[in-house]
Amino acid sequence: MREQQSNNYVRDLTQGNITRELFSLALPLLAISFIQMAYNLIDILWIGRIGSEAVAAVGSIGMLMWMMNSFALISKVGAEITIGQSIGARRLDKASIYASHTTTIAIILGIAFGVTFFLFPNPYVSFYQLENDIAAQAEGYLRIISLGIPFVFLGLNFSGIYIGSGRSDIPFYFNSAGLIINIIVDPLLIFGIGPFPEMGVKGAALATIISQGVVVFLFINHLKKERGLFGGFSYFIRPRKSYTINILKLGLPIAAMNVYFAFINMNLARIASLYGGHLGIMSQTTGGQIEGVTWNSSSGFSTALGSFVAQNYAAGKMNRAKNAFRTTLILMGILGGIASIAFMGYGKEIFSLFVPEKEAYMAGGEYLFVLGISQLFMMLELTTQGMFNGLGRTSPPAIISIVFNTLRIPLAIFLGSRIGVTGVWWAITITSIFKGSILFIWYLLLKRRVLKEPNLSSI
Repeated sequence: MREQQSNNYVRDLTQGNITRELFSLALPLLAISFIQMAYNLIDILWIGRIGSEAVAAVGSIGMLMWMMNSFALISKVGAEITIGQSIGARRLDKASIYASHTTTIAIILGIAFGVTFFLFPNPYVSFYQLENDIAAQAEGYLRIISLGIPFVFLGLNFSGIYIGSGRSDIPFYFNSAGLIINIIVDPLLIFGIGPFPEMGVKGAALATIISQGVVVFLFINHLKKERGLFGGFSYFIRPRKSYTINILKLGLPIAAMNVYFAFINMNLARIASLYGGHLGIMSQTTGGQIEGVTWNSSSGFSTALGSFVAQNYAAGKMNRAKNAFRTTLILMGILGGIASIAFMGYGKEIFSLFVPEKEAYMAGGEYLFVLGISQLFMMLELTTQGMFNGLGRTSPPAIISIVFNTLRIPLAIFLGSRIGVTGVWWAITITSIFKGSILFIWYLLLKRRVLKEPNLSSI
């Protein structure tokens, strides 16, 4: 196996203090997750001043954007794992080839989805059966936002390339710059301040495109510096079969899992509305944003663990990979315990900070109480998923997630018909407990065989 020289832009995660390396990799990822949350909150903050119809128009496109981000995980996750393992095996030449392949895949998928939704926005918007004026706003918003879909795919892909290289700080800086641009440009284009014409929801879409374009520009500019990462790589190539298959094998299960998760949540919202009216939907959506603090935290550490394990596994340092998993489990256990105490003991008080109406925060507090029971298991699932991803085995987490997320629908209907909307929350909690427990047991059963010798034939 040919060993490549080191690169100043790459962080070697096979050496140094495990806890320090995990934190240095995970903290920027946590910040990126919260930046993505801030994008949505800022848009709603400004659009809400136009009126509820505008919020409904933009909100109807939110699920589609979630799905687009999920499809973009094909190249992002593929980059994180293949590049991380290539660096661990001291093969920067192959890391460069993989970077070219994931970027090519991101460009092709981004353009394909962007063109589709620009030319045919009506089939998706009509799914919600909105009033004519709201549907028209939604279609106008979707046509503009679709022009920025290639930026979404490229931005996530470049983030994956840097994360796989152990440099999660770079995506943090560039996404922060994009958020600042969005904060500045949003009100200018939505309300038409100064020389800018008033564009309403179309202005919000254009502001998002501009900010995402800035992020991609910053990535490309950084990659060109002194021949950039891995000595420079081509952004668009003719894909090779073996590299493409390996990327798809790693990225598709994660993408499918997230797309399906979005679909399940949409149906759970309908069931919550059936048994709890507008308070049911409000509890799930607002409560989901609150729970997003713990979910994003554990997801950030899961991604960091995946990159850490990928490098060490490929380098043959299996004990270091297992110690990192153990350390992350302890950290997430502490965080999960704090979240459970907060949600179960102070759920109503936490919810009242967002929705001060008594009837609303009482219903929301009940949601947080039930979800608080499963916080430790949710974090166990995500942490174990990071370990599986680092080992290049992305299928087990996807299988577990898809199976038990599917079971949420009949279980929510069954429990909801007997105990009301609280049954929907119990369906989420019960399946989360099963997901975390079974995935961890799956890892324990396979641990000895998986970690005995690294399978580097696909790198």
